[in-house]
Amino acid sequence: MSIKTPYKSIVLLTLTLLVATLIGVTIFVFREMKTSVYQAHYLARLASELSWEMESGANDGLSVPQAGPYDIRLGYSRLPSFLENLTKYDFHVSAQAKLSPRMKQLAEQGIFVPYREKTQAGLEITDRNHHPLYRAIFPGSIYENYTSIPPMIRDSLLYIENRELLDPDYPRKNPAIEWTRLGKGGLDKIIQFFHPAHHVAGGSTLATQIEKYRHSPNGITLTPSDKLQQIQSASIRAYLDGEETLPVRQQLVTDYLNTVPLAAIAGFGEINGLGDGLRAWYGLDFKLGNQFLKEWNASGANLEATAMYYKHALSLMVAQRRPSFYLISNRNALEELTNSHLRILTEAGIISPDLSNAAMKIPLQFRNEPASNENKNLSSSKAVNTVRLHLGSMLGLQHWYDLDRLDLSVDSTLDGSLQEKITRILRQLSDKEYARSAGLYGDHLLGEADPSRIIYSFTLSELTQNGAKFRIQADTLAQPLDVNNGTKLDLGSTAKLRTLVTYLEIIETLYRKYTALSPDALTGMLSDAHDPLSRWAIEYLQQGNKPSLHSMLEAALERKYSANPGERFFTGGGAHYFQNFNHTDDSRILSVREATHHSVNLVYIRMMRDIVRYHILQSQGSSAQILRDVNHPDREAYLKKFTEMEGKEFIKQFYKKYRGKEKSASGVDEIFFSSFRHMSPRVTAAYRFIHPEATFTQFKEFIAIRFPDYMELDENTLRKQYQRYPPGKYTLADQGYITSVHPLELWLARYLMLHPDAGYQDIILSSNDQFMEVYRWLFRTAHKNAQDIRIHSLLELEAFLEIHRSWKRLGYPFDMLVPSLASAIGSSADRPGALAELMGTILNNGVQIPAVLVERLHFAAGTPFETILEHTPETGKRLLSPELAAAVRNVLTGTVEKGTASRLANSIITEDGIRIPIGGKTGTGDHRHITFSAPGVIRKSDVVNRTATFAFFIGDRFFGTLTAFVPGPEAANYRFTSALPTQILKHLLPALRPLVETAQPYPEPVASGKRS
Repeated sequence: MSIKTPYKSIVLLTLTLLVATLIGVTIFVFREMKTSVYQAHYLARLASELSWEMESGANDGLSVPQAGPYDIRLGYSRLPSFLENLTKYDFHVSAQAKLSPRMKQLAEQGIFVPYREKTQAGLEITDRNHHPLYRAIFPGSIYENYTSIPPMIRDSLLYIENRELLDPDYPRKNPAIEWTRLGKGGLDKIIQFFHPAHHVAGGSTLATQIEKYRHSPNGITLTPSDKLQQIQSASIRAYLDGEETLPVRQQLVTDYLNTVPLAAIAGFGEINGLGDGLRAWYGLDFKLGNQFLKEWNASGANLEATAMYYKHALSLMVAQRRPSFYLISNRNALEELTNSHLRILTEAGIISPDLSNAAMKIPLQFRNEPASNENKNLSSSKAVNTVRLHLGSMLGLQHWYDLDRLDLSVDSTLDGSLQEKITRILRQLSDKEYARSAGLYGDHLLGEADPSRIIYSFTLSELTQNGAKFRIQADTLAQPLDVNNGTKLDLGSTAKLRTLVTYLEIIETLYRKYTALSPDALTGMLSDAHDPLSRWAIEYLQQGNKPSLHSMLEAALERKYSANPGERFFTGGGAHYFQNFNHTDDSRILSVREATHHSVNLVYIRMMRDIVRYHILQSQGSSAQILRDVNHPDREAYLKKFTEMEGKEFIKQFYKKYRGKEKSASGVDEIFFSSFRHMSPRVTAAYRFIHPEATFTQFKEFIAIRFPDYMELDENTLRKQYQRYPPGKYTLADQGYITSVHPLELWLARYLMLHPDAGYQDIILSSNDQFMEVYRWLFRTAHKNAQDIRIHSLLELEAFLEIHRSWKRLGYPFDMLVPSLASAIGSSADRPGALAELMGTILNNGVQIPAVLVERLHFAAGTPFETILEHTPETGKRLLSPELAAAVRNVLTGTVEKGTASRLANSIITEDGIRIPIGGKTGTGDHRHITFSAPGVIRKSDVVNRTATFAFFIGDRFFGTLTAFVPGPEAANYRFTSALPTQILKHLLPALRPLVETAQPYPEPVASGKRS
């Protein structure tokens, strides 16, 4: 007995301790479930270790492990790709957030990064002085704070979703878990296992729902681990401000109502929050609705209006469970579910029976028209859209929709106040009386035409050490199209600026080629110089004294040409005559300088002919060598070399033109046939070659789409054209001659049609036989005169490929030039923005520096993902020699002082009496759609548009363009010339003067490497 008694006592004591422990644990767990005291202490202490700080330079350790809808929409999860793209546009990270070790550790363990998240965000753009230009904010309508929520909205939400959330008896309560709701959900899940039809109520709190739709992939919960991740993340986030959580719980109610996902609708996009939901789905005013709901709580007034707003708000609160189903697919089910909740909330005492009965009588009324997302844009100018377009390109985004929703602020280079002022002036020019006061009526101006039909576009950039910064980008076109950079316009004589630069570049090339030679050597070279420019250069250098490049360029500007329009020019595959704008010039012989000042067409046509001859007869390896000696013994060796080397070079150039379109037959057709202004035998021959299997019906369909004016021709005429050029009838070389297209481009277009997936190497391998076919006939001596005509056509095509390469290097925006001397006076079109870029290079002593529209980007301000990027000053790229740039500037200044822009002479004189020089080139374009009969006779000439442009520089820092543009048939009513934009610029100068006069002198540009 003495042994057993102690044993029993020990067992009893042990059991007592176990029971006591179990009871203690149970009490602790029960108490903790109610009060969260221990969680509050532990998690608040953990939260004190969670922080980040901004540090200079990039933080390689910054990662965004979460990629929920919120993180994607605001751009946090896309930051790595954004930064990679921006480095290609010369941006560098100047500062970036660095997470504390504990915060980084939690993120790596799968916890959603814990910080106080933003309810609203969006793109914000400011000007150079940090004044706002544009702001997109999402969601657009929100509750500013907890107290602004109408009580019945708050109480309804809590009853439906999270009844214990705001219990004031437990100030440290963890809002991530509502145990009764979670327990019921778990029990329902067990029952559903045995009875699949049993409905399972959601166990999520508002805190975990917010975590889910913000940060879980696709905003949904798929696995128990997803739910655990949401609970853990919400629990840590709840204690960021300390142990007491009542303010956090109140904020959860506010955040949920402001950000709950409510599907998407056309014209608005993704909808988040009750405020945007009421407007997007029902067309209701959020502010007015809240006013009615609050007044009802206070006085019971406006029953019907209150019931209407309440029911629609309640419908969105219950629709969040399956928003697309209820709001889009089955609106009748949403009506029933909303009425059901009205009854439940009435029984619970949340709303009164009167309000419930009134609400049930009101059906949900969805808006009929698509919702529009009306953001508060502080400027509607085109400049803002230009910035947005540029941002989208830099970030790799395809749509403004995605861009506007980023948590991003951007500092642009624009001058907002001046932008607004210039835009206002340009718009006022549509008023006849204002236009008259601005001096826009008179010879070569508006005449009596309606000024309201003219679209004006103006750009101004400033040379700085950090790039060519856009200051103004304004136009009056009430459409998204960017006139400066998104159009292809006939800008007339502005093409003479490009031609002049090309001419002087050739002179400079000849200077560097011959200047080191002795007079005797130069005499020997003269016999081999068969083109006029080479002969002139040698003869000039033979005069001795080793002239400088500057003096030779100046002498080249004094070379004279006849302005006689009586000569017939064989170019572009046919014979052409050209006219001068001012017929008093017809009998004159003018220097290049004078012809530029007064924009004399025939001088430039003849100068372009000299440029073409230079490329034909002087370019190394040119096929023009055959013109010198068709009996040369090395003829075959040369042919082989030419076909292998030059043929590949041409294929390479043409491939660049079509690259990216090769998988689309329509894309290849679009590029190839875009140069054909009207239907002719050239078009038919090209179509039959590129589409050898096409039936006559398909040919008719093609003509109907691309040349609809010709469908009035009778079917017999079309059929004759179709039958005239059957596949195989002509050689590839003959096809090129007939179509006035380089035969290798013609072959490539057909090859890409037949082999859409072919790569560049496949094309080269398949083209070897074509090289010989194209060029072999050049060496046959029979019928030499006829062959010389064909030779000339092909060589002119090749020369314009070289000219295009030169123009392209200097920013010409298109992939081809019309192979005609008329390109010197504008037949190949241009863009105002591209002309401004060339003007900037000329002003900057031949150094091209990058155009800068965005200086600074600030992502995710006030978050652990915060990143600041700044534009990296880039060393310029020398495109022209300083001597050549100076020579062109001097000519352009003369255009203002005594030429076609003379109305601007002496327009800016400072208070000190200093004249700020202005220079530029004018151009007028009259673009017509000409319809020919089958034999090539003009049947009608329809005006497509009329343009007048002035590309200019002001002082040594500012440059830009001003364009007047009338699209469509109405352009036939206008006769204005480039005098119009020059007069408008004169009218704008008083507004621009403060900017121009206060600019600091621009230092001598620094360029990397030699001239490219």
